[in-house]
Amino acid sequence: MKVILLLGLCLHLIYVSEGKIFRRCEIVKIANEQLDGYAGASAADWTCLMEHESDYNSALIQDNQAQSRDYGIFQINSKYWCDDGRIDTANRCNIKCWKFLDNYLEDDIECAKKIATHANGLSPWNSWVNQCEGHDLTNYMDGC
Repeated sequence: MKVILLLGLCLHLIYVSEGKIFRRCEIVKIANEQLDGYAGASAADWTCLMEHESDYNSALIQDNQAQSRDYGIFQINSKYWCDDGRIDTANRCNIKCWKFLDNYLEDDIECAKKIATHANGLSPWNSWVNQCEGHDLTNYMDGC
């Protein structure tokens, strides 16, 4: 039984470590297919957001004030949206934060959509507000 548990833990750690730094055009394709128009935001808005939040790095974790952390390509916060087992959380996406650290983006996108719906837009992401909102974003889509 211990061997099975150990094997499961090893597989889990391997799975978690499969983060990826996506190429911009990969993100553009995903944004066009799954995010364009969602919560009033264009694919270019979503692409800009992901660039400035994580530089398209799905394995990124950043510490914040108040002991929370941001996870994955959308930098989803552990205080409100996921459970990292470190702090009390609202866990509004009902998911473990480590699930945002791999190259499978479906769960990240689902949670990002919840955040955008809750806020009626992309304003919860400071980098989108500061770097993307109101700017010409055509360069994010160029060449893809």
